[in-house]
Amino acid sequence: MLSVVALVLASYLALRLVLPLRCAWPLRVALAALIYGLALHHRIVARFAGSMASPELPTLVIAALGTGFVALLLTALLVLDIATLAAWALRRQGALSALRKHWLRPGAAALALLLSLYGTWQAMAVPQVRQVEIAIADLPPAFEGYRLLQLTDIHASRLLTGDWVAEVVARANAQHPDLIVITGDLVDGSVRTRANDVRPFAELRAPDGVIAITGNHEYYGQYREWMDAFAALGMTVLENAHLRIARGDAALTVAGVTDPIAARYGLPQPDAAAALTGVDRKAPVILLDHRPGEARAHAARGVALQLSGHTHGGHIIGMDRLVARANGGFVSGLYPVDGMQLYVGNGAGLWPGFATRIGVPSEIALITLRRAVD
Repeated sequence: MLSVVALVLASYLALRLVLPLRCAWPLRVALAALIYGLALHHRIVARFAGSMASPELPTLVIAALGTGFVALLLTALLVLDIATLAAWALRRQGALSALRKHWLRPGAAALALLLSLYGTWQAMAVPQVRQVEIAIADLPPAFEGYRLLQLTDIHASRLLTGDWVAEVVARANAQHPDLIVITGDLVDGSVRTRANDVRPFAELRAPDGVIAITGNHEYYGQYREWMDAFAALGMTVLENAHLRIARGDAALTVAGVTDPIAARYGLPQPDAAAALTGVDRKAPVILLDHRPGEARAHAARGVALQLSGHTHGGHIIGMDRLVARANGGFVSGLYPVDGMQLYVGNGAGLWPGFATRIGVPSEIALITLRRAVD
């Protein structure tokens, strides 16, 4: 089905952009072939160079740039064609004439290329630190000012390699957090292909350790092998489980659930009830869930703070509204949800299959906990 959709969209681009060009037909054929190749490159990669989840192309940055270009070009041409149709229906001859100028669509293609260059550059940038303060009711005084650093959607890959991961780790450690949590999608690919790219994770440092959960992308590789690899890198991976962080007699509970994609692989699905079984009722609960969509259900269970990712902040201004609709209305930042606080991180990295950020920067979130004032 995805291939059929890609073929239809590529055909639209070829007919509306390439065919009307005033150039020799061999060049038009070559441009059309390029558009079809970019539109279908996920399938091509899956056949010859890795998988859709983990492309292993040596020039992956070019493929990443091409995907963003096709998406932006498609959007631009659709807007122009809808405007043309509206001008025709409303008999606005001046507007219709302007929208039919032969240079307008090639100009839109040039703009889409420039934006895709910028978007890919932003996608590959080392994320900046985002300072966030979150007030929690009944936070024990011992945890006032507790510094919790969230990394999410790192997506170590052929695009975001070990050198990039090492810079993210260094920037995270420089914040001197009390605890580091990683809310899924650490990696794309197999344990063997990503061995060098994930090695810097072992350098993450915090007094209360490094706690991680799985995202959907861990399941596309070698789930069980990755669980062992993460443990070897010094992470505590919570699979529908929790642990207690103590300061004297006071405590916080950090719980974590798996990802719904687990059902496809016959692995344990997310189970918040199991994750919270036996928790200290006096200790506020911080729940790690890769996807934000179940926030209201978790609030009903008495969770104080949920940390999520998955959305990448929506990638592009405007597109973020669509991403929010697919994730319970949540896409980026802090949300009050039925007495619970939900924070959705934009992600440190992103899937190389759509490596574009425009107006939605990547981030390392440094969260400072405060006691809520009545």
